[in-house]
Amino acid sequence: MTRNFPSISPEALAGLGGGKIAYVKAIRSEKVNELFPQAPQLAPGLQLFALVAAGGTPIMVTDSREAAVANAWQNELETVSVH
Repeated sequence: MTRNFPSISPEALAGLGGGKIAYVKAIRSEKVNELFPQAPQLAPGLQLFALVAAGGTPIMVTDSREAAVANAWQNELETVSVH
């Protein structure tokens, strides 16, 4: 059985949760400057975690998922899983 799920536009996604929803995204250090242009150059091959607003705006990057989730809680953001 194939299920068709409705798609959601980036604009609609950004509006979900009234700015109070974010997700944690695993990233490699090579991708940090794409999300955070002001970040210093990092050694390649590091596993990092970015906290990203529902609309895709990057909030912070850290070396542990737990620190990203803790930062979300401190800023009263609800973290959700994205697959």
